[in-house]
Amino acid sequence: MGDAAQVAHDHAEAVVQRHRDHQPIGGGHFTIKYYLTAMLFIVFDIEIVFLYPWAVSFEALGLFAVVEVILFIVTVLCVYAFVWRRGGLEWD
Repeated sequence: MGDAAQVAHDHAEAVVQRHRDHQPIGGGHFTIKYYLTAMLFIVFDIEIVFLYPWAVSFEALGLFAVVEVILFIVTVLCVYAFVWRRGGLEWD
């Protein structure tokens, strides 16, 4: 029983040492611009998810839905202009 426990302990120490010696190749770090661009893509992709059902049933919705979609698009364009003005769309 003691020999099996010693072998397991030696193996655990070898695994820990192997992980300590491991160095990542190529750094593997992304800048914050990468994540911001991904988030902007998701936000503007979600916009299409909301506009597609409206476009499919456009004729049956009436004037209220048209006004609501115009307000939605204006809001999204304001956010887009804000991000553009702040330089969030520039890739350095």
